[in-house]
Amino acid sequence: MKVEPAASVEGAIAVPGVKGISQRAVLLGSVADGESEIRGFGRAEDTEAAIRVVRDLGVEVDDDGGDILRVHGAGLRGLREPEGVLDCGNAGTVMRLASGILAGQEGRFVLTGDESLSRRPQERIAKPLREMGARVETTDGGAPVLIEGGQLRPIRYEPPMASAQVKSAVLFAGLYADGGPTTVVERIPSRDHTERLLRDLGVPVARRGTDVSVESVQRLAPFRVEIPGDFSAAAPFILAATLLHGSELLVEGVNINPLRTGFLDVLERMRANIAVFNRRGLSGEPVADLEVRPAELVATVVRRREVPALIDELPLFALAAGMARGESVVHGAGELRAKETDRIETVTNALRALGVRITPSDDGFRVRGVPTRPKGGGVVHAEGDHRIAMLGAIGGLVSRAGAEVEGAESVAVSFPGFFDLLESVTQR
Repeated sequence: MKVEPAASVEGAIAVPGVKGISQRAVLLGSVADGESEIRGFGRAEDTEAAIRVVRDLGVEVDDDGGDILRVHGAGLRGLREPEGVLDCGNAGTVMRLASGILAGQEGRFVLTGDESLSRRPQERIAKPLREMGARVETTDGGAPVLIEGGQLRPIRYEPPMASAQVKSAVLFAGLYADGGPTTVVERIPSRDHTERLLRDLGVPVARRGTDVSVESVQRLAPFRVEIPGDFSAAAPFILAATLLHGSELLVEGVNINPLRTGFLDVLERMRANIAVFNRRGLSGEPVADLEVRPAELVATVVRRREVPALIDELPLFALAAGMARGESVVHGAGELRAKETDRIETVTNALRALGVRITPSDDGFRVRGVPTRPKGGGVVHAEGDHRIAMLGAIGGLVSRAGAEVEGAESVAVSFPGFFDLLESVTQR
């Protein structure tokens, strides 16, 4: 797909519901007692994977293709052993969080995924689940993953990396672990959508310093949740409006969870012009509207402690840094190498194709910025990674010669309507 340069982006947009909350709500709804309603469901291949998995576990889901789902839960321990494997597609969140729930079920379950997901490390959830008493086998450290669940015991576990998926898998398993709280120790806080959602559902969840704990429960009551817009889906539009002179963009109803909006914090440090207003709460999550206008950016440094809050937006940060005044650096982002692609490598290749001066390191990259449009004109290879496809699109938009995005269809993993929405606000 060829993305031509734009003069500006203008208008008002709303983005799909938070992907991670959508997946968590479906999984928790599957083990609630009765019908749960999910409003604002973020429609994407990754969230459809959650629906597919719970259906294969015997759960009925009413789904007309819109943004409202009704999940008829089977009860806390009522999931059924499937006839075949559970296909998680490209959805690492579904594989890891479902593993936590399945560790507390009776039966034998095999979770698999596409080629990309199968390469991603699964021992990081297998290890704590084994400590809790489940039998878990991985395939050379990846998928397929075999789980035989049963009676679990509580543990205190410190993951070797900041990971909301690992934390959530352990906390979900903790719902089944009698005899005390299950605790995850976080030296660097990761996204807390799981804790917020569980607390909103009445589950005993506590944070004390670096510890996040959950108590076991006898049942989950059915619930109604409303999901705000996904900040990661809004981020490409926010960046485009920041970099293109004459832009004026309103993003309505977006999630501003402080453990998700590190990119917003970093852009503001780079002197971006973003107003946050109409703050409110929605099903335990903070929400606001954002007004974005163009700004001349200055370079900055992203430290290790900041990385978890903008891990998905670091590719976009690299593009912002390429058009900022001065040299920007990212440290402590080695986790990028364990995403859908090795994102340190794919981001470097994508931005060099557009003329951005970027140098990779083991755990990040260094970008020498120039406060003007990059040359563009190159080919960005998404390599099946939705974040790289979006990066290529915004890179083409803000460049002088545009960009050819190979594999643009991969945006459907998280945001099927991305290109249509982008076109609706693009002025040329």
